[in-house]
Amino acid sequence: MDKPIRPIIIKKVKKAAHAHHGGAWKIAYADFVTAMMAFFLLMWLISMTTQEQKIGLAEYFAPGAASPTTSGAGGILMGSALDKSGNKSSVPRDAATGTTAQDDGRPAWWGNARDRELNRPAASVQANHSAIASIRQALQNMPEIAELSRNIVIEQTKEGVDVSLVDQDGRSMFREGSVQPYERTRLVLEAIAPTLRRLPNRLRVTGHTAAARPGSVGGVEPWSLTAGRALAVRDILSGAGLPSDNFFSVVGRADAEPVFPDNPYLAPNRRVTITLLNAEPPLPPNLFR
Repeated sequence: MDKPIRPIIIKKVKKAAHAHHGGAWKIAYADFVTAMMAFFLLMWLISMTTQEQKIGLAEYFAPGAASPTTSGAGGILMGSALDKSGNKSSVPRDAATGTTAQDDGRPAWWGNARDRELNRPAASVQANHSAIASIRQALQNMPEIAELSRNIVIEQTKEGVDVSLVDQDGRSMFREGSVQPYERTRLVLEAIAPTLRRLPNRLRVTGHTAAARPGSVGGVEPWSLTAGRALAVRDILSGAGLPSDNFFSVVGRADAEPVFPDNPYLAPNRRVTITLLNAEPPLPPNLFR
């Protein structure tokens, strides 16, 4: 007897698909990675820039020429009037000079000169930053004087830019008690001379020395020593092509202006400083007419 035929049953298991979670987390993660990359890039840039470059960036984003008030005026009165009647729409003309006079008797160019004076610090700061960068570049192009990096101090001051040749313990820029510089000092001066010649600043060369320790044997008179060293620096720069008209003054200050007043005997008090003086604002052409 034949067996009955059994039906073949096929079971199909349907797998449920996972719910769609969306891609918002990917966008958030990408933003996080981008922010971290920008942060580390900023930290790297800060560590690689010099103090002068940081000051230049700060000046660029917060210029000193911006008016400190919101009055909309940058003149002498900063937008305020001399009396309650308000600012004058017309002012009397000075018959003697042919210029327009202010209400207080000063000519009209006075306000413009004041505006130029307010804007001058920002322009001077930018020019000084450029001068510092040019001098540093000139020195970096001479690897043979790299060992003198601690003896050359470049800084910005109220008067301009100071380039100082400073003695350090164990390394001097001039022979002891002499106005004659070492050959390495001459190389430094000849390296920066072309840069100084291209700049519009006039130069002041000032010699300084340290105070003599009590009980030490008297040497060369300090005023003559510092003046002679300043003149020696001036002669080297002139020999390297710097015109005589570029020099404003050459003076010796002996030990009257130490870098470290608390310890006037330290070696860094012995120095010769070349100051690139800020340019004076131009006077109105009709000032003395």
